[in-house]
Amino acid sequence: MKILIDIGHPGHVHLFRPFTEEMQQKGHTILFTCRQKEFEIELLQASGFKYVSFGKHFKTKIGKLWGLLKFDVQLFFTALKFKPDIFLSAGSMYAAQVSFLLRKPHILMEDTGNMEQIRFYLPFTDVVFSPNELDRDLGEKQIRYRSFHEIAYLSPNYFKPDEVIYDFLKIEKDEKFALLRFVSWNATHDTGQGGFSAQEKDDIVSYLSSKYKLFISSEAKVPAKFEKYIIRIPPDKIHHAMAFSELLVSEGATMAAESGVLGTPAIYVNSLVACNNEDQEKYQLVFNFRSGEGVLDKIKELEKVDNSVFEFQQRRDQFLSSKIDLTALLIWFVENYPKSKHVLKENSDFQNRFKL
Repeated sequence: MKILIDIGHPGHVHLFRPFTEEMQQKGHTILFTCRQKEFEIELLQASGFKYVSFGKHFKTKIGKLWGLLKFDVQLFFTALKFKPDIFLSAGSMYAAQVSFLLRKPHILMEDTGNMEQIRFYLPFTDVVFSPNELDRDLGEKQIRYRSFHEIAYLSPNYFKPDEVIYDFLKIEKDEKFALLRFVSWNATHDTGQGGFSAQEKDDIVSYLSSKYKLFISSEAKVPAKFEKYIIRIPPDKIHHAMAFSELLVSEGATMAAESGVLGTPAIYVNSLVACNNEDQEKYQLVFNFRSGEGVLDKIKELEKVDNSVFEFQQRRDQFLSSKIDLTALLIWFVENYPKSKHVLKENSDFQNRFKL
């Protein structure tokens, strides 16, 4: 089987990495396509996956509209040459539209519910996989599962934290460190949203750097005064850093959810509600704030948790026990498509055989 996976975010490379590794071992051929946005290409290269890059993505609204045509054309001709049996993506309007033109099925993973993307892909997509917690009703094409994207690559089945990360960070193993994540606010779903104010960023950096070795990950260029905190490790090592961090404070939903799956306390600061983070708050793994107000108080509260490493690992284990192995489900679904679609539509409990 030939599978074309279109990537729109670094997190998508992580999402499909275990799937791709196992499918290739089974003899299937997989090709990735992407745009240059952040670290997608570096992650694909680190994984050794075959890929085609269509150049830099566009940040402006006009640019995005032009990109819809440009990237559709590029993907169309790439797919003509590759001849995929199935298209796979996490919310790619390009994969949806090109698969429709080529009369091939498109299986899509959706966990944000952003209508500005959904309206461009839904008419052309065959199956939309989404977590139970996503409150969007996407019609007959939607299949809900008891898991999250982040579990697909960070559950103990697929990820083992490696202490070699301390060498990459150039710190001692007994040195406590914290991670801070800023987003660029250029994504389509970021329109009208917000996180920290400039003053709140100053305050949070001041406090964290006084208590921990601080590392900042940022999509956009940071002020000169923050440059010394920028984390400088290969992109594929970030989850190892998150696993050993004391805590993560993030404007990005993905990294906050990833921390929750790893058992590292996370604070998510964004006016945009994320279903994954909301569910993880029930287990006291991720703490959600619509703005920076109250974040410092929450950090100080978390610092008082007794035996915090053990406590948060216990919370994480309880959280994972309620979920399924999304990668295992996806492998079965793709290999048995389209029969698998009818099986899950008729019996949603079938997915219980993939419990973690």
